[in-house]
Amino acid sequence: MFPSTGSNGLYKAPLSKSLLLVPSALSVLLTLLFQHYQKFFTYNLQAVKEDFQIWRLVFGRTVCLDLKDTFCSSLLIYNFRIFERRYGSRKFSSFLLGSWMLSALFDLLLVEVVQYAFGITISSLPSGFLGPVFALFVPFFCSIPRMQVTQILGQFPITNKTLVYILGLQLVTSGSYIWIVAVSGLISGMCYSSSVLKVHRVLCVPSWLAKIFSWTLEPIFSSAELSNEIQVGMGATVDIQRQQRMELLDRQIMMSQFAQMRRQRQQQGRVINWNRLFPPLRRRHNANYQDNRQSEQEAPPPAEASEEQVARLMEMGFSRVDALEALRASNNDLNVATNFLLQH
Repeated sequence: MFPSTGSNGLYKAPLSKSLLLVPSALSVLLTLLFQHYQKFFTYNLQAVKEDFQIWRLVFGRTVCLDLKDTFCSSLLIYNFRIFERRYGSRKFSSFLLGSWMLSALFDLLLVEVVQYAFGITISSLPSGFLGPVFALFVPFFCSIPRMQVTQILGQFPITNKTLVYILGLQLVTSGSYIWIVAVSGLISGMCYSSSVLKVHRVLCVPSWLAKIFSWTLEPIFSSAELSNEIQVGMGATVDIQRQQRMELLDRQIMMSQFAQMRRQRQQQGRVINWNRLFPPLRRRHNANYQDNRQSEQEAPPPAEASEEQVARLMEMGFSRVDALEALRASNNDLNVATNFLLQH
């Protein structure tokens, strides 16, 4: 799905794993076995406003009572786990907490706006942890590079982000007023991500609380990194299996070369020669690699990387020097550069 997710499942994403397991299990239990307890998890805004049942803002916005919403939101959380790996569990949980609180406020405001503008009284909204899920579309849109994967009928491009948007659209159209939750989630995501409002400095998880959860819950929901054999998988034919193992070997060679060059640069202050990192890739695509090596050396240098590509890599947390070197070594292929930097 993403260029950087790899095949490690929920490795280094304990919070994402807990959000997949706990709410989904509760949703299944409430739907199949304990239907008489569903009334405590309904997102009843009328009860909140008239009877001051503030607790419904917590229980009604935690567990989905519709299995379709549970399935779609779980798939989205699984795809958005990349942000927990990139930012860390504390920053990721702060984003979820902040957007969850902000979306509750925007839910109430949007319901009042709809009632004032169109005369429609909305007593309840779809239940579940939906506001933060829609809020994650904001960093997904802004920070994940858009890479074309294929085309339909030669005209309609399919990118690495298409399926996620389709899932979001499916979730939006699953209920009557879920679009209100979606809009409030997007607004809360933009507010929390805004560098002007600086909401992230106020609505954040304290460090002491993050340490408590890391000691107690992280060992329960942490996932081990998959072994190399599992990552390679089992191809349909012997040729595919051989090709998979060759690709894994090439990645391992590149990683070891990159680590060695980075250590040399840190010790001696020299710049990494990125052109030495990619011979295995060129060798796989060019059977006459040795014969054409001299012609490759005589070829003109690649064009300079655009500032937009450099900015996208820097937004992911990489330094400008590494971003420029990765783009030059990959001939300004943002997908290849992103894959290599994030896999290191």
